[in-house]
Amino acid sequence: MQTSQLKIGTRGSPLALAQAHETRDRLAAAHGIDAAAIEIVVITTTGDRVRDRPLAEIGGKGLFTKEIEEALFGGSIDMAVHSMKDMPAELPDGLEMACLLPREDPRDGFLSPVATSPADLPEGAVVGSSSVRRAAQVRALRPDLKVVQYRGNVQTRLSKLEAGEVAATFLACAGLNRLGLADRVTRAMPVDEMLPAVAQGAIGIEVRAGDGQARELLRPLNDRDTETAVAAERGFLCALDGSCRTPLAGHAVLDGDQVAFRGMALSLDGSTIWQAERRGTHDDAERLGRDAADEVRAAAGDRLFA
Repeated sequence: MQTSQLKIGTRGSPLALAQAHETRDRLAAAHGIDAAAIEIVVITTTGDRVRDRPLAEIGGKGLFTKEIEEALFGGSIDMAVHSMKDMPAELPDGLEMACLLPREDPRDGFLSPVATSPADLPEGAVVGSSSVRRAAQVRALRPDLKVVQYRGNVQTRLSKLEAGEVAATFLACAGLNRLGLADRVTRAMPVDEMLPAVAQGAIGIEVRAGDGQARELLRPLNDRDTETAVAAERGFLCALDGSCRTPLAGHAVLDGDQVAFRGMALSLDGSTIWQAERRGTHDDAERLGRDAADEVRAAAGDRLFA
């Protein structure tokens, strides 16, 4: 495979394209080639086509990756660029995550024209969210608020907010930063108030297992700190067999040679929270997440996926 023939698969949203262009530009810079020689292939996924129902009703996170992974298996693309928070707990056999780019801000951004924080929203205000995690955490913070289904890409959600359909919404700070829309964030939510989604802010690049050439091209792009943090967070997700049906959150912070991880599961109404924390070395990152998941599972029992 020549770099002039390299094809990168991605969804077609402005954010997905921004992430694909970042990957292309980093590849070009790392190998001293013209970025225009690397083709970006847009693939429409089921999650992009079906926008009138919650993700949990139509199949979950895999809806944003299935068609792209099929193209990767079929050889029509050489690598796929994903938001890691959209990746299912387990990758299909025959595919592997070869590279993680440096992580952006993992926090959730609170956006509202009428309040400076969730605490300042009027009683009974309507908040839009397509995420069961954000919805549960909002309900835990403010049980009086009404959370409504709120799907669409970043621009669609911003338009709905401006039109007054909701009083507030939440979007990932990372995505807004990558789109040059950081000024739209009313307040970046501290992680001790709203724990982020697993791997939020991280971009992963998926390849066919055994494709040594693609892996070698991506090797200089891989960010080890991001890889370590995401290993802990996805360890938590995988151990709980997490999907978009269950409110799960996880966040790892690197402190010198140590990893500090906090994981959380919530009931859908936010009334019950189970959480665990672990600390250990970088080499133990995935195990830390899995150990925290075991503690959460033991505490929640049958209520975890109720």
